[in-house]
Amino acid sequence: MFVVSLTYKVPDEIVDFHRPGHMAWLKDAFDAGVFLASGRRVPAIGGVLLSNADKLTLDESLSKDPFYSNGVADFEIIEFTATSVADGYENLLDS
Repeated sequence: MFVVSLTYKVPDEIVDFHRPGHMAWLKDAFDAGVFLASGRRVPAIGGVLLSNADKLTLDESLSKDPFYSNGVADFEIIEFTATSVADGYENLLDS
């Protein structure tokens, strides 16, 4: 499983300019099953994505994000193995 942390590296006006493209890309990635959850960081300095896709699929998807291709944000990818989950989230366990 992967946690992807995005940190904006440009002024808010540039982030806002690219946000519609980012949101369209994100919808397509959710539809393709790449991501399980996403949201804004607090404070709003970037975002977080949760993925259970394989690394190649994740990398290919991220490369299409307008925030990535236009240099809007830095991306940190953290891989981890889910070994314990709350009831109802067993689908997140690594097999």
